[in-house]
Amino acid sequence: MENQDNNAGEYTSPVIAETKKETDRKCPQCGGIMDFDPAVGMLHCPYCDYQEEILPENEEALSAVEADFLTAEQTGNCDWGVETKTVICKACGGEMVYDALQIAGECPYCGSNQVMEAQGKNTLAPGGVCAFKIDAKEAAGRFKAWIKKKWFCPKAAKESAKPKDMKGIYLPYWTFDTDTSSTYTAQYGIEREEEDKNGNKTTVTDWYDCQGEYKKFIDDQPVCATNQHDRSLLNGVLPFNTADNVTYKPEYVAGFASERYSIGLKDAWEIAKSEISGRLKNSINAKIKKENKADKVRNLKIRTEYNGIKYKYLLLPVWMSYFKYNNKVYNFMVNGQNGKVSGRIPISKLKVAIAVGIGILVVAGLWYLSNL
Repeated sequence: MENQDNNAGEYTSPVIAETKKETDRKCPQCGGIMDFDPAVGMLHCPYCDYQEEILPENEEALSAVEADFLTAEQTGNCDWGVETKTVICKACGGEMVYDALQIAGECPYCGSNQVMEAQGKNTLAPGGVCAFKIDAKEAAGRFKAWIKKKWFCPKAAKESAKPKDMKGIYLPYWTFDTDTSSTYTAQYGIEREEEDKNGNKTTVTDWYDCQGEYKKFIDDQPVCATNQHDRSLLNGVLPFNTADNVTYKPEYVAGFASERYSIGLKDAWEIAKSEISGRLKNSINAKIKKENKADKVRNLKIRTEYNGIKYKYLLLPVWMSYFKYNNKVYNFMVNGQNGKVSGRIPISKLKVAIAVGIGILVVAGLWYLSNL
């Protein structure tokens, strides 16, 4: 029984510590604007190479605080800690949040320069940040190594695939913790061989009823809080190490864009429950097989209670870019933590035809040898 949704009410905002402290991130040596540098994990001045460590507000707030899902409606809005501005692309509709010092002249999604600043947009602050671990140069290198391994990609495309300026973007994610308690009924099957009167053997499955309980703690079930991007590309750069987060401070997002979330907390929880349900089904299926030394499971019915639901609102790092081949745009992403690449590539019809031809020859050769 899922009784938590009846009490959650309408979502207003996440519980996070307010970050009122403002900073203009000016270099104390030369006065230039500093950005967060993934290579060193600190603020860095590109003009005089001055570096400055980002210190936590206090030792007890080193990472994002998990908030209670049931009391989410009782919380209020928080600012980003610095003055922000929202930029909307007129070409693709992409909506990004920058701090007031940054200049956004090109859309990181489609490369269009049709960006305009939107006024009067209130933005909820995240609870934590998984900071970039790799910089733009390394991300571009990871992409080049990745596309070289794509055999069906035309050689000309590989040579021309020089990614445009890498755009570092923090994407919004909800993560959920919960204790699950499930009861289930099912049938498990044990296979055996049976021989008919003609000596022909067939496999027969004997079915038995079973029932049981299963408990599992779910830690940091992630849900991407944006509909702006291709889900297959996003899934291709998973997983993120969400445990490696720090309490939000504006210094961590300095020099990067941050996307506004478009999927609220309650809707995200429904997505999370669906994904958790799939995980529980696989685990219970494996449990039944192991306990009964069974070969198959059918008619599995599960009833799950979710207790102690906690959530975090995190920003996760992604490098985005694209390349052009034959007047077409191919987008790709690079995980800003581990460098995993996901993207679209052109496919060479000639290479596919060659591969199919080789496959046919191999099958024909094996058939010929088996009939000698």
